[in-house]
Amino acid sequence: MTDLHRRLKPAALCGWLLFGLWAGPAFAHDIDQDEALRLTEQGHILPLHVLIEDALQRYPGRFLGAKPERVDGRYIYELELVTRDRRVVELEYDAVTGRLLDVDIDEDD
Repeated sequence: MTDLHRRLKPAALCGWLLFGLWAGPAFAHDIDQDEALRLTEQGHILPLHVLIEDALQRYPGRFLGAKPERVDGRYIYELELVTRDRRVVELEYDAVTGRLLDVDIDEDD
């Protein structure tokens, strides 16, 4: 490795770290089904059905899908459902505690 390469490595690392601080949620990553199952079995996150039941109690309708993620070191479930009056609702839950973090309701007809 040349002297130039040795000097560029720390500079490149600092650049990526600064980009990460600026980009914020760029450090989020999706969790695949196998990882979600392992985390659930180990008791690290709640079973998905618990959060689906809560979401449907809050917004009766039909469950469409879920996306488990890890965002800034925190496990999150994003759930999507359609209400009886045909509004799409996206709910964000803390996958560890089950706390509802955010709700986004599509108000378009």
